Formats: sequence, C-alpha cells, structure tokens
Amino acid sequence: MIFNPIVIDKWSRKPYFEHYLNNVRCTYSMTANIDITGLLRELKNKGIKLYPALIHMITTVVNRHSEFRTCFDSAGRLGYWDSLSPSFTIFHDEDKTFSSIWTPYNEEFNEFYIRYLDDMENYGKVKQFVPKTNEPPNTFPISSIPWVSFTGFNLNVYNEGTYLLPIFTMGKYFQQDEKILLPLSGQFHHAVCDGYHAGVLYNELQLRADTCKEWLPND
Repeated sequence: MIFNPIVIDKWSRKPYFEHYLNNVRCTYSMTANIDITGLLRELKNKGIKLYPALIHMITTVVNRHSEFRTCFDSAGRLGYWDSLSPSFTIFHDEDKTFSSIWTPYNEEFNEFYIRYLDDMENYGKVKQFVPKTNEPPNTFPISSIPWVSFTGFNLNVYNEGTYLLPIFTMGKYFQQDEKILLPLSGQFHHAVCDGYHAGVLYNELQLRADTCKEWLPND
C-alpha cells in the first residue's frame, strides 16, 4: 500500500477543500437504489453470496477514483492511497450484536471471495467488536441493515469532521415491478468530493451490476 501526499498549492481542488474543511466543514449523504436483478440471478446460479459481491463492487469502483481514496494519514498529511480494502460489519444473530472485520482487496473477484470466505471462517463467529486485528490504515467502512428498505440514511459522526473517506450502508433489497432494487447509502466529505463524483460512483456501480457476467467467475 502506498500513500501519495498531495501538494495542496498545486492541487486544483484547493479552494473547495479549504472551504469545506475550514470554513464550512461539511459532509453529505446520498441514497440510491441499485438494480441488482441480473446480479442476484447470476449469484444464485453460481452459488455465490450477495454480500461479498456487493462489497467487491463498491471497493472496485471506489478504487477507480482518487476522490474516494483521499484522506489524512497517521502523520496528518493529506494524500490518497493507491488502493483501499473494505472493512465491513457482520451480524451475530444469537445476541443481535455485530463485529467489524476487513479483507484485503483483490481486483479479481474470485481471489477476493476466497479471502472473504477464509475471514468468515476464522472470525465470523468471534463475538468481538474487532475480532481480526492489525487492520491496515487503507481501509474504508461498509455495513448492511438488511431488515429495512430505507429511502434515506444519514450518519451523525461527532468528531473533528476530518474523516474524508466514504462510508457505505446497504439496506434490504426489494421488488418493484420486474426489478430487484437494493438501497445503498453513501456518506461523503464535501472537501474531497462533490455531488458529481457521487453520481459517477452510483452510475458505475449500476454498470458493474449490469455487467456482472464479465467479472464473476465462470461455471
């Protein structure tokens, strides 16, 4: 993993970054429905779990754009990671608690899926908040609320407001007409990305779902 420092004075986004970080510190959320009709069908045919497929989809699109990989490192430098890996929640039905684990990203879905299954085997039943230690700094959070098909979701994070990476939350998928739709909420920091960038992300996620036969493993 490589962290690439940004020279702010040479950065085209400098005035926007300084305004939304220093003058009007601002985050925003956006929720949109992703059509997963074809994706869900392909996953069922191949016996592949939906959650890791969605995690891989999100991470793949996030890694295509430096706006979603921009943050402060442990030394307080502004920059962007060359690649991010997902940190995601899992649910313990016995006592209704959850844990957060992480899986190293690989662009090849099958390689990532193997790693995901291995992590679930080792940590999926460990009832701790963070059962898998040594999480690297280049991770971003993904979670799921599969009990409700929400139309909006907002995180209220009470800190210094300097967490710049995106945060994603999935809802319960539902049927509308002939489509299966999945609500997906993203929390973004306005200092590093605007509504345009969020729109690009959602459009690319939909394209990724529509072309799932191209990246899912062959039978």
